[in-house]
Amino acid sequence: MADISSFPHTQAPYEIEKVAPQQLGYPTDEKNGFSSPTPTAREVPDFHDRTISTKDWAARTFDDVPGQIREYLVSLFPIATWIYRYNLTWLTGDVIAGLTVGAVVVPQGMSYSLLAGLPAEYGLYSSFIGVFIYCFFATSKDVTIGPVAVMSLEVAKVIHHVQEHHDYAAPVIASALAMICGLICLALGLLRIGFLLEFIPAPAVAGFMTGSAFTIASGQIPSLLGIQKKLNTRESAYKVVINTLKNLKYTKLDAAFGLTALFGLYFIRWALETAGKRWPKYRKTCFFANVMRNGLVIIIVTVFAYVTCRNDPPDAYRISILKNVPRGFKNVGAPKFDLDIIKALGPHIPVATIILLLEHIAIAKSFGRINDYKIVPDQELIAIGFTNIIATFFNAYPATGSFSRTALKSKSGVRTPAAGIITGIVVLLALYALTSLFYWIPTAGLSAIIIHAVGDLMSHPRQVYIFWRVQPLEAIIFLAAVFITIFTNIENGIYVSIIVSVALLLYRIARPRGHFLGRLTLADGSRTRNIYVPIDRRTINPDVKVLPPPPGVVVYRPTESFTYPNASTQCDVLVDEVKRITKRGRPNAYLNLGDRPWNDPGPRAGLKIEDILKDKRPILRAVVFDFSAVATIDTTGVQSLVDTRRQINKYADREVEFHFANIISPWVRRSLLAGGFGTGAPMQEITEVAAVVPQREGLHITDSRADIDAEPSTLARVRKYVGNTDYKDKRFQHSEHYDLSPYEERGEMKEKEKSISSGSSVGEENWGAIVATDTPFFHIDIPDLSRMGVDAKLEEIMLEFGGSGSGSDVETKEKL
Repeated sequence: MADISSFPHTQAPYEIEKVAPQQLGYPTDEKNGFSSPTPTAREVPDFHDRTISTKDWAARTFDDVPGQIREYLVSLFPIATWIYRYNLTWLTGDVIAGLTVGAVVVPQGMSYSLLAGLPAEYGLYSSFIGVFIYCFFATSKDVTIGPVAVMSLEVAKVIHHVQEHHDYAAPVIASALAMICGLICLALGLLRIGFLLEFIPAPAVAGFMTGSAFTIASGQIPSLLGIQKKLNTRESAYKVVINTLKNLKYTKLDAAFGLTALFGLYFIRWALETAGKRWPKYRKTCFFANVMRNGLVIIIVTVFAYVTCRNDPPDAYRISILKNVPRGFKNVGAPKFDLDIIKALGPHIPVATIILLLEHIAIAKSFGRINDYKIVPDQELIAIGFTNIIATFFNAYPATGSFSRTALKSKSGVRTPAAGIITGIVVLLALYALTSLFYWIPTAGLSAIIIHAVGDLMSHPRQVYIFWRVQPLEAIIFLAAVFITIFTNIENGIYVSIIVSVALLLYRIARPRGHFLGRLTLADGSRTRNIYVPIDRRTINPDVKVLPPPPGVVVYRPTESFTYPNASTQCDVLVDEVKRITKRGRPNAYLNLGDRPWNDPGPRAGLKIEDILKDKRPILRAVVFDFSAVATIDTTGVQSLVDTRRQINKYADREVEFHFANIISPWVRRSLLAGGFGTGAPMQEITEVAAVVPQREGLHITDSRADIDAEPSTLARVRKYVGNTDYKDKRFQHSEHYDLSPYEERGEMKEKEKSISSGSSVGEENWGAIVATDTPFFHIDIPDLSRMGVDAKLEEIMLEFGGSGSGSDVETKEKL
């Protein structure tokens, strides 16, 4: 059993709570919020909180290994969780959505295949495999896997680079890239480390997507005008634009088809969207008609191309057309690649994988939020991995989530991922039944479809303004990604946006803006309560008065976890503040000049002892950490706290109390205990917990002031002086912040003060401690700070009256 009165006086009074005070018949103390007989006269059971261990972690993590394995295997196939509930209503929605997406993916797939530098049929291969396989592993009902513009542009660059040094065919290079990227995605998903993608923020993704969309559009304009052979479209986007303007005089008949198709796509979309808003009754009809605009425009320009070129010789058509598209799957089989091609692809694999993952996860999360369901990023990585691995057996090239087709699928009323099977059937029919009609499709028309599609990937200026309002630095990252992508290439845009984003994250972690807190009293009817807010008052009404902590007390709230990147910085900020608002415990700690350490400048030149005595700053009594924002602390963080404690103790010439409130993690508590915090053991501390170079005496507990002269501290002399005199200063009796009652006999305390103790809770029969009684310096909330500044006040009065209990004032000055 532990007597409450034996607890340190700095414990928080409101850590005492009753389970059912009204059942005990005690009078209620309205100010402190509880009713009880005098708690200091009672005893409470000891509560020793068991420190968490690695054994606890292992027991919790491996509690049911067979069940965890079974759950893991089932999670690999999400289709098993909903397929048995499939019904006719779901089938209707999936068929409509599947057919709708199928009508779009066929022309888009062929267009993107040409963008990738591959024959048109390879885009159909990727479209079929993507939508068909994905549904078995998907956690998103909306996402449509297949060829996309950004990935196609990257594939084209990879093919061009590899073919400069090797003789591999373009389809072989593309399939090998799909296999390698698929294996990486699958491994990331199976190992459940997809959280790594969270390190890339949305502004960075939006930036390189916008830059990539501009690059793709600028690269398709020459094809739209029929001048693609006059310039190199693989150069930086700004160079392509400049060279296009220089070669406008060579524009061919293709421009009539391309510009007409592009105008038609935008006009149809505008007209039908406007009609849907004006006549809500026909909104659904307008929507599905709008969906068909790609196919409709391609049919129209194909008919005109046939009329224009049907009499031309096959090798001298007046416009560029698609020509032969093989029927069915011509190259099904094991992918053909070897170690040499893997080495050739090596430099391009990181960027290709990042594009594959980022675009898909961003789209899946976006539509999950819109349609109120949650995706599993790790499972989505598995889905992408399986899809691309299997696709290589059909000679497909890398596929990922498509924004335009996903949005279309969502608006079409899709109910389950099974809609992808319907889309796959549409693509399959196109491969076997419509290839002869693809012959006359003008490439300028396909370029118009690409430009129209990537236009939706560009962020609106309003979005940039939102980035700026939320976080200006992230808006700068967005703009940097856009301009670097446009003026160099996609790879540089991705790398720069990721590196800058991670660097910004690390900077925020390494340079956190902790806050020194003050007290604010809130009134709620007949009750009041104290809250602690930053003293700088940046987030509250500046007219509200925030009371600083009592003299000699510092309250600090870290805003990040206490880890190796920021531990020393936060501790330096704390020490600087301590030295700013408090004075040394012993101004003349080193009697001889030679005893002073080289890094201690000492008092400034010309400073007189009278000036030191006139210093009204208090001496540090306690440091309180609000750890409500600290989720973890590592060895370096604990070592920094240990070093800070030693430094502050030397400065204050006493054992300064270190209190920790709102510890949210048992592992943080364990780490602090390992550093010697929480128990309040006087004059004892651990000096080394993070030794990089082993030190013989680094780990044992030692006297923290062994290197300070053994002369009694100022605090000890003050206490002796006050104890040997009958002097009572009225400031002790009427001060708002100071109270001598903790130093008086229990029987002389006021009834109100008797009811205030620490760390306990009242049950129906007994008092019980909320926090462990063996760690009195760990608090459930910020403790009662008004009871921490008493010693500092004693010393202030001691210095003012120049008395030490014996000797003259001159002797007192000499000792000080």
